[in-house]
Amino acid sequence: MKERQPREFQLAPAPEDGRLTQQVGGIDQNGAPVDTRVVIEQPLTLYLNGQEIVTMMTVGDHPDCLAVGYLLNQNMLRPDDKLTGIDYDEEVAVVVVRTERTTDFEEKLQKKTLTSGCAQGTAFGDLMENFDEIQLPRDAVLKTSWIYDLSRKINQQPSLYLTAGAIHGCVLCAEDRPLIYMEDVGRHNAIDKIAGWMFLNGEGPEGKIFYTTGRLTSEMIIKTVRMEIPILISRSGFTAWGVDLARQAGLTLIGRAKGKRFMCLAGEDRLIFDADISGDD
Repeated sequence: MKERQPREFQLAPAPEDGRLTQQVGGIDQNGAPVDTRVVIEQPLTLYLNGQEIVTMMTVGDHPDCLAVGYLLNQNMLRPDDKLTGIDYDEEVAVVVVRTERTTDFEEKLQKKTLTSGCAQGTAFGDLMENFDEIQLPRDAVLKTSWIYDLSRKINQQPSLYLTAGAIHGCVLCAEDRPLIYMEDVGRHNAIDKIAGWMFLNGEGPEGKIFYTTGRLTSEMIIKTVRMEIPILISRSGFTAWGVDLARQAGLTLIGRAKGKRFMCLAGEDRLIFDADISGDD
């Protein structure tokens, strides 16, 4: 029996959600009145058990996924941790993650690194904690036809970006199928939402590809590697440290993926050139 493939866009942006954007009036380049939709940015304070961890600026959707993913990517949650509850109070903009394990990160919170993430992303503790210990699967492959199909499908999917702009997107994919599409004002928030969704839904990294609309910075590489996903694709460009970290970890790094063009600066051994691009620009 043929294995059933997961359907595309199991979770996608909701640009029609009135809680995420608002109408704003102004004038255009000719001085004529114009109305446009803009993204609503709001604070969300995260607690782990009884300890305040951080206040994040976010678009406000999927606070449970954002909270859990943030804690995972900061090494404050372990993959084997048991959650006893996630409490979200929309009125006071607070989310509390509760675990069976007693936690205390007072010392870790004293050490902060400002990353190049949008809205001045922050990493706590050792930015490279456990990075060298992660082994990405060497048998993963990436067909060039998948890159083109993913770019087309994701760029055509209704989104907050197409509706209002000023936002980043991250997509969990399998082969040429986009599965989970999250957006936020910062790309680090969007990737954390994906990590949180995977944890909460028991979804492993096997056979997965990660796509982001944002720059391929050190933070994006570190978080993708910590999620144990071996392939990262972006329509944007690279930073030098991001490339160095990808090569160190054995991550396949694809950037500037637009139309039938892309650049691979790390992990090129996973590429399978199966698409005919003769005659394409």
